[in-house]
Amino acid sequence: MMENFDKTSLDYDRMARAIEYLDSHAGDQPSLDDLAGEMGLSPNRAQRVFRRWAGLTPKQFVSLVTMNQARPLLEEGESVLNVAYDVGLSGPGRLHDLCIRCEAMSPGEIKSGGAGLVISYGWCDTPFGRTLILYTSRGVTGLAFADPKSDKETLADMMSRWPKAEYRQDAQETEKLAEKIFSADGGDLSLLVGGTPFQIAVWRALLEIPAGATSTYQSIAEEIGKPKAIRAVGTAVGRNPISYLIPCHRVLRVSGALGGYHWGLTRKKAMLAYERANAEFGADTN
Repeated sequence: MMENFDKTSLDYDRMARAIEYLDSHAGDQPSLDDLAGEMGLSPNRAQRVFRRWAGLTPKQFVSLVTMNQARPLLEEGESVLNVAYDVGLSGPGRLHDLCIRCEAMSPGEIKSGGAGLVISYGWCDTPFGRTLILYTSRGVTGLAFADPKSDKETLADMMSRWPKAEYRQDAQETEKLAEKIFSADGGDLSLLVGGTPFQIAVWRALLEIPAGATSTYQSIAEEIGKPKAIRAVGTAVGRNPISYLIPCHRVLRVSGALGGYHWGLTRKKAMLAYERANAEFGADTN
């Protein structure tokens, strides 16, 4: 079971600063002392934060998070949509083992803007910072991340997707969902998404990318039978309403560059490194 969320969220804030520092100083091979200073911690404390957050040392982490490692990740994961999980990605090293079912809203529900739909929501702290989860009786319908002091804007952004729905806050149930989503225990989880048939096809293709692997916009376009629709795939990825669970952070440009991410490139880098650590090192983040 994961450490309680307030500690992991604080770890993420520190790790976000560390990731930015490592990206901008990758060629200098920064020492633990340098990195600890950037994080505002003693070297021993910085080492412990790394271990608690990613289950590996700062030196190992540098090799996973720096931008010059994007190409090897891409080369390994580019064709992952076309193959079964290999032993390294389906074994104990995986971050968690959720069985996700994805249900699409009806055209009538989409056209109504969510009228008659009751959406509960709540905030929690997770390994990737402050997190907003929205859900209905049929499944999770939104997952978003907030930077410091941006809760109000993040909630408004998510509510604008279903402007006529009825919203109810439920902190207790949200905590239960967060525990399932971000812990190692796994289980069954349902998603409820609203989008065009094309968007839903893209989102379902994203669900096939294992933790620790990556794909490209081009590969996803080919997977859904629309090889020339690379730009449209990128737009659909950007409109993903359920971040992390529908793993749009695992999509890179064909060049190996990270591309965009609605919740910030630092968070995307953190997610990729965190998942890669679990897949490659069999890290224990509990």
